[in-house]
Amino acid sequence: MAIPVKLNVFEGPLDLLLHLIDKNKIDIYDIPIVEITDQYMEYIQGMEEKDLGVMSEFMVMAATLLDIKCRMLLPKEPVEEGEEEDPRAELVEKLLEYKMYKYMSYELKDRMEDAANVYYRSPSVPEEVLKYREPVDVESLLSGVTLEKLNAVFKSIIRRQEDKIDPIRSRFGTIEKEEISVSDRMLQIRDFAKEHRKFHFRDLLEGHHSRIQTIVSFLCMLELIKMGHLHVQQEAQGEEIEVEVLSDPSTWKHLTEYSEEPQG
Repeated sequence: MAIPVKLNVFEGPLDLLLHLIDKNKIDIYDIPIVEITDQYMEYIQGMEEKDLGVMSEFMVMAATLLDIKCRMLLPKEPVEEGEEEDPRAELVEKLLEYKMYKYMSYELKDRMEDAANVYYRSPSVPEEVLKYREPVDVESLLSGVTLEKLNAVFKSIIRRQEDKIDPIRSRFGTIEKEEISVSDRMLQIRDFAKEHRKFHFRDLLEGHHSRIQTIVSFLCMLELIKMGHLHVQQEAQGEEIEVEVLSDPSTWKHLTEYSEEPQG
């Protein structure tokens, strides 16, 4: 026989089902689906709520209960493992999950109420107390300290600082961009060749302060040799590289065609 249930507010259809299960002291793993469905439908018929959004949720659950009820009356189909499938299994799983979250919400609510009873009080320590510093007895503080102990402490501190230094990155210098174009260096070499018909490659590198300047000069020399303006020879490995000007530097043309992006 159905038990009349008249409650004003439920948070949803699962909440209503849990109430019916608890009220009838039913094992949630063995729900008498016929009895629960009858009680649920009786409550739906007596609902005063006219909100279609709320009513639709309860109606969907009612349809689910009726579907389970029909499947319970039909012969059960065995699953792959050979065991019969329980039509209530999915509903039970949803009820257990909802029940867990519901109890968690109660726990959070209790904690929020406890937190509302906690009040913070600003520190009221007198200014004189805040400014007080305990006097330091230097003699007792340095008792037993020797130069040997101080040296050991100093070395341990230095060792810790050295361990923090990256052995590779610490050797990196400041990276600065140098704007050196091949075309500008070509013109400088041409002016140098006007005054020196024969010279050493080392002489051309005087005033260079970086590796990139040397690389650009070397590239310019290779291009001038290719164009037939210069001749280079070296007597032996490690000897000076001798450069001889083969043509009149004043006739060197198209040097500005080697204008490139500044290298750096």
